Amino acid sequence: MDDQLLSEDELLLKNTIKDFADNTIAPRAAHHDETGEFPWENMRGLAEMGLFGLGIDEEYGGSGGTNRQVAIVVEEIARACAATATTYGAHLFLCLHFIQMYGTDGQKRQFIPPLVKGETIGAFALTEPDSGSDAAAMHTTATGSDGSYLLNGSKTFITNADEADVLIVMASVDRSLRARGIIALIVEKDSTGLSINPLHGKMGIRASSTAEVVFDNCAVPMENRLGDEGAGFREAMEVLNGSRLTIAAQSVGIAQAAYDSALAYVQQRRAFGQRLADFQGLQWMLVDMATSIETARLLTHKAATLRDNGLPYITTASMAKLHASKVAVECADKAVQMHGGIGYFAPTDAERFYRDAKVMEIYEGASEVQRLIIARNIIPREESGN
Repeated sequence: MDDQLLSEDELLLKNTIKDFADNTIAPRAAHHDETGEFPWENMRGLAEMGLFGLGIDEEYGGSGGTNRQVAIVVEEIARACAATATTYGAHLFLCLHFIQMYGTDGQKRQFIPPLVKGETIGAFALTEPDSGSDAAAMHTTATGSDGSYLLNGSKTFITNADEADVLIVMASVDRSLRARGIIALIVEKDSTGLSINPLHGKMGIRASSTAEVVFDNCAVPMENRLGDEGAGFREAMEVLNGSRLTIAAQSVGIAQAAYDSALAYVQQRRAFGQRLADFQGLQWMLVDMATSIETARLLTHKAATLRDNGLPYITTASMAKLHASKVAVECADKAVQMHGGIGYFAPTDAERFYRDAKVMEIYEGASEVQRLIIARNIIPREESGN
């Protein structure tokens, strides 16, 4: 977004995180991608800057803030390292914000302060081997027993799980009720019956830890339930509606990084006696990239602004996620193409952007799911009897 459209506080925040991203996160990105190492240094730095408390009430150690500010921060992190942005988003929005939105005062005072300080890491466990987009069809069960829930089942593709100290886990108390039988639980990593198995071989965002989580009569105190019994699915969907803003912002960051890389390359690379940047065909590719990035950013910030003002935002958030993820993939593809043969190799970073971008169209609601959500909200329902 044009900096002229940012408030003074937003511009200060953007410049602060941009400086950290450029000087600290970006130089490590290729190493983290190559090794798959969890970006501990980046996460500690973000915690020290107070960015784990963004959108969290000051009463619980947070720094307050808006969804627009979260979008600004996530975009700048993703521009430097998409994997770090994924790690940060799962910790902040899927775990911390979930507890903030649905936790009791006691739960908030117990779990939020260490998460904000970076003393603990958070994760969100919803996806299962047999239920991804159809989240209500989950198989993980929670059976009441002597003041606890006994969890049995498994989750997969869970971001941060291997490093997490606190996991928000979705489970069913009655599978016949589908969505109406689901609860949300705070599960601590040292819980008996909990095991975590790291997953390897991802196409992109490799430094973002991903794991399988298995429950074998894992006992969780009933006081760790977030919200009412049977309300877990609704709670998770509301959290994911907001989290789509962070994925849209992350997509914009990847697209911007790809564009910046391509623009720099075509200005210094020469062929047939002139810069690549002087060829009209490549100029038009850059124009298309710049225009798409700007529209994705504006749509993302519109959705965030609507949510900040308590206005209906779900359709716009799905539009932002759908469009921005597509833009990320297209811009990364164009960046590789403009680099030519060297773009297929790691030293340019273009191939990393290409690999990182694809998952934006898949996780936290695939593009097809976003289209279903949008269609449901823009097409009037047929009146009964017609």
